[in-house]
Amino acid sequence: MAEQKRNRLYGLFFFIVFEVVVFFVLRYLVSGMGMDNQYQAENTIVPNWVKAVTFILLYIVCVLIAVVLVSNIVPSKHRGQLMSWVYLALAGMLVMLVIIF
Repeated sequence: MAEQKRNRLYGLFFFIVFEVVVFFVLRYLVSGMGMDNQYQAENTIVPNWVKAVTFILLYIVCVLIAVVLVSNIVPSKHRGQLMSWVYLALAGMLVMLVIIF
């Protein structure tokens, strides 16, 4: 039981590290897109929409690459936990979108 808790804590640690690294890398990559001031009279939704869609697509690619790598590395007894981390990552993506805008 203690080993299972320890494995979950390791998973949580690596998940948080992954999320932070991906967020800052993607924020840097999409920093030139969109408009900073959302309330300008001539502002349109198109540049910000492109930024959001680009962020979402790149994030999903990063998550898929991580899932493939992790599923090949971890022992088979821990692969059942992988989908819960993926669902948590997709929920975290929504939070990142709010932060990035």
